[in-house]
Amino acid sequence: MIASVCLNPCIDRTVEIDSFVYGGLNRIRSARSDGCGKGVNVALVAREMGMEASVLGFLFEDNGRCIAERLENAGVGEDCIWLPGAVRTNLKVFDRAQRRVTEINEPGEPIPEEALTRMVDKVRAYAEIADTMVFTGSLPPGVPADFYRTLLEATQGKCRCVLDAEGEKLVRGLEAHPFLIKPNDYELGLLAGKPVETLEDVKEAALACCRGGVHLVAVSLGSRGAFLTDGVRCLFAPAVEVEVRSTVGAGDSMVAGSLHGLHLGEDLCGIFRCGVAAGTAAVTTEGTQLLRRDVYEAMLPRVEIREA
Repeated sequence: MIASVCLNPCIDRTVEIDSFVYGGLNRIRSARSDGCGKGVNVALVAREMGMEASVLGFLFEDNGRCIAERLENAGVGEDCIWLPGAVRTNLKVFDRAQRRVTEINEPGEPIPEEALTRMVDKVRAYAEIADTMVFTGSLPPGVPADFYRTLLEATQGKCRCVLDAEGEKLVRGLEAHPFLIKPNDYELGLLAGKPVETLEDVKEAALACCRGGVHLVAVSLGSRGAFLTDGVRCLFAPAVEVEVRSTVGAGDSMVAGSLHGLHLGEDLCGIFRCGVAAGTAAVTTEGTQLLRRDVYEAMLPRVEIREA
């Protein structure tokens, strides 16, 4: 089972306009709202691929039922700590003319100290029954930047741990030696202390993470493709040519796809192929919609893998 930890879920409201006018009037042509969050996305994609998945996290009584119902309808377990307040709303404005998304995100509700303690206990319990635990996404206001490290340490090495975070959250989380991390090129550059502009830069920074105790480093490079290393072999996959409708959830899908490869017992190339295929399938869906399994499976043979 995959236990996906989502500490700062959201409701993604995606609106489409013909052509964005800064400081002027913009008319919405279509709109949709989805209960989301990076941890929610990972669990939903994992379930779509046929894996058992559950979400742990914080949900809020005013409007959190839409997320719980989305998980329930998809067959994903929900074991969240419910608190007073409202789930934050993230607005995504899709400009049809430029095919560009502008995001305006709320920070979320503060979390009481006792709820953080309960979350540590919950993660400790799930580490006994989960094959993999995923820690991903932003932290709610006021939660210390080392909280992912605290949660990773609470697993006591009893399951595989995945960390997908940025900045200090990633730096401090690395101190607990997660099994897999999945930064994008920008996040990897922050970690390395300099931009990773070339594939050689990516390789150097990723290998440094492996020397620090990470087993697998998967890097999403956007239109440049993707990279994976286990500290010995380094693999590169150029981007698959598809019509990009939205990049929302692509990184989360890459995480779930990589875990699907691990679940199937694939070798390093197979794990990478599954991750890249899932991330690619995700960008072919509009707005905050996630990948479909048939599109993912059709994408697998299209992924080209090279030694890097």
